[in-house]
Amino acid sequence: MQKQKPFITVLTLITVLFSVVDPKIPTTLEGPFKPVTVPFDVSLRGHAVDLPDTDPRVQRRVKGYEPEQISVSLSSSYDSVWISWITGEYQIGFNITPLNPETVSSVVRYGTIEHVLSHEAKGCSLVYNQLYPFEGLQNYTSGIIHHVRLTGLKPSTVYYYRCGDPSLQAMSGIFHFKTMPISGPQSYPKRIAIVGDLGLTYNTTATIDHVISNKPDLMLLIGDVTYANLYLTNGTGADCYSCTFSDTPIHETYQPRWDYWGRFMQDLVSKVPIMVVEGNHEIELQAENQSFVAYSSRFAFPSKESGSSSTMYYSFNAGGIHFIMLGAYIGYNKTVYNYTLDPCGPVHITVGDGGNREKMAIPHADEPGECPEPLSTPDSHMPGFCARNFTSGPAAGKFCWDWQPEYSALRESSFGHGILEVKNETWALWTWHKNQDPYKEIGDQIYIVRTPESCPVHPKVTKLWSATR
Repeated sequence: MQKQKPFITVLTLITVLFSVVDPKIPTTLEGPFKPVTVPFDVSLRGHAVDLPDTDPRVQRRVKGYEPEQISVSLSSSYDSVWISWITGEYQIGFNITPLNPETVSSVVRYGTIEHVLSHEAKGCSLVYNQLYPFEGLQNYTSGIIHHVRLTGLKPSTVYYYRCGDPSLQAMSGIFHFKTMPISGPQSYPKRIAIVGDLGLTYNTTATIDHVISNKPDLMLLIGDVTYANLYLTNGTGADCYSCTFSDTPIHETYQPRWDYWGRFMQDLVSKVPIMVVEGNHEIELQAENQSFVAYSSRFAFPSKESGSSSTMYYSFNAGGIHFIMLGAYIGYNKTVYNYTLDPCGPVHITVGDGGNREKMAIPHADEPGECPEPLSTPDSHMPGFCARNFTSGPAAGKFCWDWQPEYSALRESSFGHGILEVKNETWALWTWHKNQDPYKEIGDQIYIVRTPESCPVHPKVTKLWSATR
């Protein structure tokens, strides 16, 4: 019997593995795959038209200083979350007077029993402005934005909460959220929804409906939130700002689109934590060369808790998963990385499109006639070095590949969202859901497998870059 114990142990592990892994779904262990590009059916672009301000889903439904645009964000670990909301009304025009944040308190009452909210936490509040020093452009000042951090929470536990200012009898209704599992290699959130380029179109509404149907525990929004920068300050919008408004003295925005977005998203993000990182549509340049002000003001970020000095990058734990949210608009030191020398390089998944009103990008730079001129590609907002050509491999000496690279396994343009399910320490399931498909139907699916024997984990941490912002 002693000699058979190892066999019994292995058999048990195999049984556990197949209980969470579907053998019909391909895995990264089967790669490399033959690269595939699925032709885009232009009829699937759908209703890429922004919701108007007359849509009931984006209109203000509260009175006075009652909270609206309520959302939950994670802190760096399971025992803490942020609750955010807005009170008061924004102003837009030529003569605006910012609200005073000190006139309204930031209070959250919470507990594990719906009608017994025995705990209370207080936080901070702020108002931000979007100002343009040009004649004829309207300025904006926000409502009062509140951020309150709840601490000492239990893992995998449902908490109920209300937020607002009890002294003004301006408290919200009761909402709830569930904390993340305890941080460790044996516990993971069940489903993580991942979206990008969300915007606020009729396609967005379809994406969010599909997300809700998948009942995620956490939602990641990886850049490009409201697309308020496709508008002039007078509320006139276009699918392509530079094409339609090429003569404006500065790239304008219509900040009320942020408020519309917050109202529309409240039903989801007041229950499911949302973690956001910036994209180019959050730049929103204004007076005194300020940028990313709306983005940095409206969301709560665990920057301080995770050792970051910026809202542009931060990290947090969700069970046994450590997330690093690293935006592209932060300075960094130059490094050289040769992926061909690394047997355990990362798996890159390009996500989009969640629903924005821009035309969906269909051509690829490696297709005939689509490689741009190098001098036409610099982005004034992107710091650091941009390579002029590939230095090694099949594309050496060229600015673009001549064919779809082997590392680009599948390309298919579609509106939708992804679901990440971490099954155990080495297996994770990635699923892409397309808006044009029926609910629960799968557009693409693959197991991402980590191989510890070829990718040893070293406890030593090497600093490869540093922020300069």
